[in-house]
Amino acid sequence: MKVLTEIEINSINHLGIVAGIIDELQIVDIINQELGIDEQEIVNSGEIVKAILINGLGFVSQPLYLFPKFFEDKATEHLLGKGILPEHLNDYKIGRVMDKLYNYGLSNLFLLIALTAAKKYQINLDFSHLDSSCFSVHGQYNQASCSEEQLTKKELDEDRGPIPITITHGYSRDHRPDLKQFILDLIVTGDGNIPVFIEAASGNQSDKKAFGQIAKNYKKQLKLETTIVGDSALYSKDNLGLLKQIKWLTRVPLSIKEAKNLVNEVSSSELSKSELPGYSFVEKTSNYGGVPQRWLVVESETRAESDKKSLEKKITKEKEIIQKKVAKLFKKTFDSATEAELSLRQIQSKLKYHLISEIEIRENQIIKQNNTYQITAKIQPRQDIIESYKKRAGRFIIATNRLDNQVFTAELMLKKYKEQQNVERGFAFLKDPLFFADSIFLKSPHRIETMAMLMGLCLMVYSLGQREVRYQLSQAKTGVPNQLGKLTARPTLRWIFQCFQGIHLLIHQGTKQVVNLTEERLFTLKFFPLSCQKYYILSG
Repeated sequence: MKVLTEIEINSINHLGIVAGIIDELQIVDIINQELGIDEQEIVNSGEIVKAILINGLGFVSQPLYLFPKFFEDKATEHLLGKGILPEHLNDYKIGRVMDKLYNYGLSNLFLLIALTAAKKYQINLDFSHLDSSCFSVHGQYNQASCSEEQLTKKELDEDRGPIPITITHGYSRDHRPDLKQFILDLIVTGDGNIPVFIEAASGNQSDKKAFGQIAKNYKKQLKLETTIVGDSALYSKDNLGLLKQIKWLTRVPLSIKEAKNLVNEVSSSELSKSELPGYSFVEKTSNYGGVPQRWLVVESETRAESDKKSLEKKITKEKEIIQKKVAKLFKKTFDSATEAELSLRQIQSKLKYHLISEIEIRENQIIKQNNTYQITAKIQPRQDIIESYKKRAGRFIIATNRLDNQVFTAELMLKKYKEQQNVERGFAFLKDPLFFADSIFLKSPHRIETMAMLMGLCLMVYSLGQREVRYQLSQAKTGVPNQLGKLTARPTLRWIFQCFQGIHLLIHQGTKQVVNLTEERLFTLKFFPLSCQKYYILSG
């Protein structure tokens, strides 16, 4: 915005840090190398992606259709490149670049950027954590809009065009069954929670059917040794067959009879205390699905307490329901003893924790030709079943096909499985209301797939930036002030972003100057790479 004829002032805030991390990851160069550059275009594909990431990490909940507006008061040319103005970042240009990204192959491009970052930052890829989450969308998303009649000839030639996902209803983990959704499959590293693989899927995707193939495809592209870590959706006979040449660590669903029996059979005396507080375990072997594997029966003290409380609530609720049903049954008369018995059996068949006992079917003789029958009975808990549930409270099984228990110990199995929470943190970031993904408005499935990949790049930039600043602070054995004013060597990048609000770029007669850089902000910038510092005119 213009303040005086010869002075221009625009905001930078924390966006210089974001732009610098994007530069460090070579995202612009990689995209331009893969998608190509048209010499006549003012803004190339890589620069458009950089602008989208800056928008996405602006934390102002600014949706894409207001994209040029977001940059109106920002130092656009300073952040993106000489000659680039907000009006160049229009819907038409963004749409064209998104289509080019989609046609190239979103997952392949994402993995290429991720592996470049992993090499630069020496990220350990020994463990890869796989999970999925759903993203609800507004609008009809009629798949007819993506029918073969409307696909371009190029997309139809020799079936080479990517097949768009289906935006549809499915099991909603967001508790919004009224909305259509898509699924996002994500793999992050055990080292630093860095996303390395992302793929959008149809809203009714079955994780159990998809995860095995996802893991196989990822490992094929990775071309490195890694152990895939997943939840119980990864564990099935079909998936174990797909993963024969891949190392894996996953949870075993207790719906499998062998697993269910094992958690009931293991006695407390068999369990050994883990180095992780509140956990104990015992190791067993299995050949489920014809695959030799190690099973670790784990008991969590915290979860055991929670499971027992939940069990008591379920028992009480069932008792209250059955008491009401039986009370009505006792008042009812039946034409035959068989009819009375069938009514009682129907109720009993739905009971899990209780048993109807001491049943008595009484004949009431009103007149000689017309007999009626009534029931009396007692309700008692099924102690054997309840004790079985109490015994398995807090218990779960994790399995691996890594049989080297001297190298990949039971302790390490548990520790690495616990790191599965890393993926959930990534999804929490992407679903934050301050993130632009909160208002997904794009009107075609392939555009939504592309936006999902760009969201993943935002997560990558954020995660790597946070990992790097924490590493540099630990190396310097110092910290930056947290919300309470105390030094921390593990600040969140979001907190640092908040501390950088109110920084502006002043241009006077062609000379640039960054204003409002306090001593505290200058100190913090020391722990970011030179590529970040240059946007605050602190390096060449």
